[in-house]
Amino acid sequence: MRTTVGIIGAGPAGLLLARLLHNAGIDSVVLESRDRAYVEQRQRAGILEQGTVDVLRAAGAAGRLDREGLRHDGIELRFARQRHRVDFPALTGGRAVTVYAQTEVCKDLIALHLKEGGPLLFEAEALAVEDAESTGPRVRFRHEGREEVLACDYVVGCDGFWGVSREAVPAGTARVFERTYPYGWLGILADVPPSHDELVYARHDRGFALLSMRSPSVSRLYLQVPEGTDADEWSDDDIWAELERRFETADGWRLRRGPITQKSVTPMRSYVHEPMRHGRLFLAGDAAHIVPPTGAKGLNLAVGDVVTFARALTYEKETGSPELLDAYSATCLRRVWQAERFSYDMTTLLHRAPDATGFEDRLQLARLERLTSSRAAETDLAEAYTGFPFG
Repeated sequence: MRTTVGIIGAGPAGLLLARLLHNAGIDSVVLESRDRAYVEQRQRAGILEQGTVDVLRAAGAAGRLDREGLRHDGIELRFARQRHRVDFPALTGGRAVTVYAQTEVCKDLIALHLKEGGPLLFEAEALAVEDAESTGPRVRFRHEGREEVLACDYVVGCDGFWGVSREAVPAGTARVFERTYPYGWLGILADVPPSHDELVYARHDRGFALLSMRSPSVSRLYLQVPEGTDADEWSDDDIWAELERRFETADGWRLRRGPITQKSVTPMRSYVHEPMRHGRLFLAGDAAHIVPPTGAKGLNLAVGDVVTFARALTYEKETGSPELLDAYSATCLRRVWQAERFSYDMTTLLHRAPDATGFEDRLQLARLERLTSSRAAETDLAEAYTGFPFG
């Protein structure tokens, strides 16, 4: 089997890249180790930056997004039992974010690709990327019980942190930057309408809490918990009681309770792999970088990566120049590090460290008071939250 671009991973990044390449007249093959049902049910991010929404629209993949996505023009910050709204359009010239789950993005892109695109192979496990430094890299993979080879001009690894793509980069040619956090997020899905029409980020002495949503009838909520917490240690009643404590306000706001249908714990981590390219192997998304979820950047960073690659390859096709491909890693990393900075700032602003002192608690409150009393500080948050420019 041969193609121009071999794409490993059918998450939103790999699927969107296949769509962008198809629209540019460039053929590709997508290899996904899981089955279609798993990909379409895999719960991940749910906040799309303005730029991500614009890219999906331009790619012809936003019909359902425009009908069902929930546009949000701001977020609410809570601390010291007070509420403060950050107005995105007023601070950014009209930019906003949209709540639309990653599962739905994948469903839309899969349906489009199967109808209009090239090969998309589910249950096709990538085993290795070979000869990445040559002009003819290959992907060895197993599909329907047989080992096969996909010959490519380029390989793009969208297969996450545990995939084979990053492993194909020689250790001596890469640098890794990372930080782990001593807490995680206990996340729940609940069959209850959201208690607020926008996301609420709450800083509390007992720890952080986030009110989010998946739809007008399904709430997504999170609690900061110690690293290594087992979700089953928390009863449903305990979760709701703790959420109520952390979201409490002086004006009597109330949290709606409902049946919890899913709960899990997400660890918190920052990670960057440099460079994001080795020969004709290009890393994208979690294969190259991970951010704590506080800034809602993971999915959006992956979109930025594949947009950058698709533009660069299209430019080479049209001009014969590899200039933009050669700049891929540096171009992506500028955006990646700004997102890492923002995600780290939001995380340390709102989470209470297990060994936090009174001095550090007061500094957090001072940072929040400055943020909510300064238009310049609010603008910086709004610009970062709604998305850094692609490339």
